[in-house]
Amino acid sequence: MRAIHIPQILNAPNKTLVLEVTEPLLGLETLTPVKGVVRVTHQGNYLDVAGQAEAIMTLACDRCLQSYNSRIQVDTSEIVWLEEPAPEDALEKEVELEDLVESLSPQGDFKPDEWLYEQMCLAIPPKQICRPECPGIEITSNPSETENIDRRWAALAALKQQLSE
Repeated sequence: MRAIHIPQILNAPNKTLVLEVTEPLLGLETLTPVKGVVRVTHQGNYLDVAGQAEAIMTLACDRCLQSYNSRIQVDTSEIVWLEEPAPEDALEKEVELEDLVESLSPQGDFKPDEWLYEQMCLAIPPKQICRPECPGIEITSNPSETENIDRRWAALAALKQQLSE
């Protein structure tokens, strides 16, 4: 996807651009291309950006460490303020809570692929479990493993034996 020059959005019908997405996103490893729609509407001093997209990703289960495929879906919207960036001449700058918003230059570019990439990354589940009943890694004690202890660890094995008694 190409970057959109923000003043060009004003020339679009209803000041809205609708972009069809059917491609992989750079930096996002998916099994299928990301498919969806991104809508950008110029509202004067801000952009109203909305998107619906989905793709299938291979994730690793946090319990059993097995790989599994998961559908990642995005249905979100965001307001991106249009304002000139403040000069960066100070080494330290106090940031107010209301300054913690996304903003772009009114004469700059909006990059829909970067915006969609960020939204897809936020949609990846933080707790990745392959299935609700996943038992995790099974730990079994094999008696033959304890017999083949490296002799350098013999002192530690003896201490472990003393502590368990």
